[in-house]
Amino acid sequence: MGVAGLELDLTVTTLAHGGAGIARADGRVVFVSDAIPGERVIARVTDDSRRSFLRAATVRVLEPSEHRRPHVWPEAGLERDPAERAGGAELGHVELGHQRVLKACVLRESLARMAGLASDVEVEALPGEADGTGWRTRVTLHVDASGRPGPYAARSHRVVAVRDLPLAVPELRALGLLEERFPGVDRVEAIAPSVGAPRIVVGRQEPTVVAEVVGARRFLLDDTGFWQVHRHAAATLTDAVVAAVDPERFDARADNLDLYGGVGLFAAALAERFGPDVHVTSVEGDARATAHARENLAEWPGARAVSGRVERWLAARARELSERDRERARRATVVLDPPRSGAGRVVVEALAALAPASIVYVACDPVAFARDVAFLRAAGYGLARVRAFDLFPHTSHVEAVGAFVPLAAPH
Repeated sequence: MGVAGLELDLTVTTLAHGGAGIARADGRVVFVSDAIPGERVIARVTDDSRRSFLRAATVRVLEPSEHRRPHVWPEAGLERDPAERAGGAELGHVELGHQRVLKACVLRESLARMAGLASDVEVEALPGEADGTGWRTRVTLHVDASGRPGPYAARSHRVVAVRDLPLAVPELRALGLLEERFPGVDRVEAIAPSVGAPRIVVGRQEPTVVAEVVGARRFLLDDTGFWQVHRHAAATLTDAVVAAVDPERFDARADNLDLYGGVGLFAAALAERFGPDVHVTSVEGDARATAHARENLAEWPGARAVSGRVERWLAARARELSERDRERARRATVVLDPPRSGAGRVVVEALAALAPASIVYVACDPVAFARDVAFLRAAGYGLARVRAFDLFPHTSHVEAVGAFVPLAAPH
């Protein structure tokens, strides 16, 4: 017998990856949205399709946490029916500092459970952080049948009406997109690059080139191409990656790599940090991003950008290496910034076959990162240090930068 729609009295114990609280009812795990560990809530079952667990949404708080706050996005708060709550700010009801405590717990628990590692990592705030709003420089809105734009409801593909976008930078909020209508398209993107005026991309139109500035350097990229969403994220991660590179292990003449290199952000950081003689290859699957990377890296003779799937490129590289090239590969530092799904076993094993001197991994998903930490350990690399950053306030997402070195000296 199904229990969808049933309201349960639950005590939430911990936070799961993805932002839901964890509770139990009649021996089954219940993932409870809009709750905080330590709270007792009334939650309505929204999904009973799995035997092993239920999903529920908080409708009333009986014993609130001291860390509960009015939701930063009213349309995502408890005042709305769960089916109408906007998605994309799943921790917006939690005091900002405690959000970081909870995210650190998820990362530490993931490392312990999946990689067998104890860690005391904390989640660091980004510069200028106040209340955790006004940081998104890129917003995607979906469009309903009437042409009205809005976010999807949480855990759905149904557009809901909202009056504001509090996580967006002021330049995007000032565009008034929510009052416009866009018939005949499925989505609208609003972008506020660091150079020039904000822009709107309607539907699937051809991309145009914009510039982003990190420190004193400009990077060209497609307006709809990948770039870090938080206003300060690119600079923060650049600094973190450079700090994670061990200068004692770094060899400018080795075959250094920037995997999933995008438009060359981290390859440029290595070249700036270690000088004009640095050899570094950026590998990126998106051909347009690779073309921009070539232009962005043009001033460094030893930098190049190639387009291809990372796992295939690494496998081909391993087959083609001469003994001299293998020695250069063994002296290399590798930076990798995979998508949310992580690098995975195939990439990790192909990378380990090259036996680089050190690896710096930029991760946007704690579970995928912890899984890959386990793969790297099995391949002979230990996590020397890790930092975490709150690039996505009021969401469950967290970014980590890990530095890896060989567990034993190569024979």
